[in-house]
Amino acid sequence: MRNQFKLTMASAVVIASFAFTVSKTKIPASREKNAWISLFDGKTLHGWHGYNKTTPVKNWDIEDGALVCLGAAKDASGGDIVTDKKFANFELKWEWKVNKGSNSGVMYHVQEGAKYHAPYETGPEYQVIDDVNFPQRLEEWQQAGADYAMHVANSDKKLKPVGEWNTSSIIFNNGHVEHWLNGKKIVEFEAWTDDWNKKRTEGKWKDYPDYGKAKTGEIALQDHGDKAFYRHILIREL
Repeated sequence: MRNQFKLTMASAVVIASFAFTVSKTKIPASREKNAWISLFDGKTLHGWHGYNKTTPVKNWDIEDGALVCLGAAKDASGGDIVTDKKFANFELKWEWKVNKGSNSGVMYHVQEGAKYHAPYETGPEYQVIDDVNFPQRLEEWQQAGADYAMHVANSDKKLKPVGEWNTSSIIFNNGHVEHWLNGKKIVEFEAWTDDWNKKRTEGKWKDYPDYGKAKTGEIALQDHGDKAFYRHILIREL
C-alpha cells in the first residue's frame, strides 16, 4: 500500500506539472477562438468588392490609411461595397467620420443576387450620418447610430462633431443586437421577435420581404452619394 501511495503521488506531481506547463503556453492569436481579424488593411480594397459586381471598385479610395467613399453614387444603390466573406454571429467595430451633411451606413447579413438591387433590401443598417448639418429634417430612426428605420438611439448617444472620428460597434449574437457609439450602448433589441417583425412589416421594409431575415451574410459599406471615411475595421466571430 505504501509503494502504491508513493506511485500515485508521483503521478499526480507529473500531471500537475504538465498542466501548469500547458497553461503557461501562449496560444497564437491566429488560433484563438474569437480572435479579432482586420477587414481593412489600410492600404488596399483587398477583401471587398462592389455589391453584385465583379468589376474593379472605382468609387472608393484610400486616403491616409482610411477607406473613403468618394460619393460617386447617384442614389442609395449602385456604389456600395461588401466583404468577400460572410459572417453570422459577430462583433464588428470601426472608426468613422463624414463630411458636412454626409450620409452613409454599415449593414450586415447582406445578400447578393439578381433579385436584389442594393444591400439595404436585406441587410439591417447602422446609420452613419451628420445629424446636425444634414440638409433635410431627420426622423430619429434616420439619425446616426440608429438601427435604420427600426430602432432609435437612446439618450446616451454622444456624436462627435463633423470631421472628428467616431468609434462604433455592432454586436449580433443569435438575434441579440447591440449598437455602440463612442463607448456607450445606444441601441439594443432582439431580432426576429413579434415586436421586431411588426416593425419590419408595418414600416419602411414592408415592401422588402427578405429584409433582416438572413442569419449570415456580408458586411456592407454604403455609398449614398456623399463622402464618408472608415478605418480600423475589425471583426470577431462569436
